[in-house]
Amino acid sequence: MPVRYFLLIIILLLPAIAGAQLSAPGMSAVRYTSYPSAPTVKDPVFIFCNASGSQKGTLNASSPGGTGPYNFSWYQWSDITKSFSTFLKTDSGVSTSSSTDLDDGGYKVIISGGFDTSLVGWIFIDKPFSSAALQNRTCDYVALKGQAAIDTFYYNNISNGVPVKLPNTVNFLWSSDPASTIPSPDFYLNPQTFDPPLVDVTYNLQVSDSFGCMTNSSFSYQTIRVKADFTVDPFTGQAPLTVTFTDKSIRAVKYLWEFGDTTTSKLNNPDPHIYYIPGEYSVKLTVESDLHCVDSLRLDQKIAVDKSELNVPNVFTPNGDGINDNFLVESKSLRNLSVEVFSRSGLKVYSFYGEGEILRQWKGWDGNVNFSSVKASPGIYFYIIRAYGWDNINYNGKLYRGAVYLYR
Repeated sequence: MPVRYFLLIIILLLPAIAGAQLSAPGMSAVRYTSYPSAPTVKDPVFIFCNASGSQKGTLNASSPGGTGPYNFSWYQWSDITKSFSTFLKTDSGVSTSSSTDLDDGGYKVIISGGFDTSLVGWIFIDKPFSSAALQNRTCDYVALKGQAAIDTFYYNNISNGVPVKLPNTVNFLWSSDPASTIPSPDFYLNPQTFDPPLVDVTYNLQVSDSFGCMTNSSFSYQTIRVKADFTVDPFTGQAPLTVTFTDKSIRAVKYLWEFGDTTTSKLNNPDPHIYYIPGEYSVKLTVESDLHCVDSLRLDQKIAVDKSELNVPNVFTPNGDGINDNFLVESKSLRNLSVEVFSRSGLKVYSFYGEGEILRQWKGWDGNVNFSSVKASPGIYFYIIRAYGWDNINYNGKLYRGAVYLYR
C-alpha cells in the first residue's frame, strides 16, 4: 500500500477515535487525571453534588465509530488487584451503554465490535459539611461558631495503583436574614460582631468547594440587645423653651433622662421639659432591658436656648396696610417687659407690662391713645422701656429711653 494511502486511512480514523465518549449526566464538575507515569493520559473525573444524601453516579458510553452494533463491558477499579478487575455488566449489540447507581471509584468500559477501544472515568460523590451555631453572646457582642469541611478524593494511577489526590479547596460565607453585621464573613469561620442585631435573625453558614457543591447550616438567634434612641422637638427657641422628648428606644424597660440642666426623669416619655436659662444643653438617655443590658445616647446636637435680646424700632406706620402697623419691641428670652409711651407734652398715651404668656402674646402699640379708638396724631413720641432677661440681663438704661416716629 502506498504511503499516501496509509496516511489517508489514519487521518480518516482519527475523527472516529476522537468520537469515543464517556459522559456523566447530572454531574456538577469535571476534572482530568494527572498520572505521573503517563502524563499524556487525561481521563475524566466526574463530580456529583450529593445535596440529597442519596446521590449516585451515572456513566454513558458511546462507540468511537464503525458500523456497529457494539458490545460494552463495564468494570470497576479494585484496590486489591490495583486494576479494573471487578466486572459489572455487559451490554451486547447496542450503540450506547449506561452504567448507573455508581459509587465513588474508577470505571472502565471496553467497547468491541466494529471498533475496539476502552474508556476510563472516575466518579466521586461530593457533599461539603457545614455547621452553624452560637458560640457566645452578651449585651454587647455576638460570637458565631462555624465548622466547614470538604471531602478528599483520590483516584489511582492505573499503571501502579498509587493513589493521587484530587485538588479541592473549601470556601465559606456567613450571612443572616434579616441582614446584620458579620465582620469578614468569608474570612473568619468563627466571626464576632460588636454590632449585634436589634431584631431576631437567622444566621446561615454556606460551605462550598472547588467543584461547585455546597451545603448550608443555620440557626435562629433571639436578640437581647437594647438600644437607646429618642427625638427632640424643638431644638432651638427663646426662653422659656418647652421641649418634647419622645422615646424611640428598643427593648428598654428602665429609663434615665439627663436634660443637661441638673434635672432628670425616669419616665419613658417624660413630660415636656422647660428650659428657662439661655444657653446650650446636652441631653442624654440611658436605658436598661429586663436582662440588664444597658445602652445610652447623647445627642450630637444640643438644645439651644436663645440669649435675651431687646431691639427698639424708631418708626412705625399704623395706617392699616399690614406693614409695620404697630410699635413692637423685638425681643428674645425676656422674663418681663415694661413699655411706656409719652407725647411731646408728656402725656402718657400707652403702657404695657407683661411676662410669661401675656408677654408672648403682646402685639405692640397700635397707635391709639391708651387702648381707645382715638388715634394718636402723627409725630414724635418718647418711650421708656424696662426689661429683664432670663439670663439675668437688666435692660434698664439710656439705651432704652428714646424717640419713635409715628407716620400715617
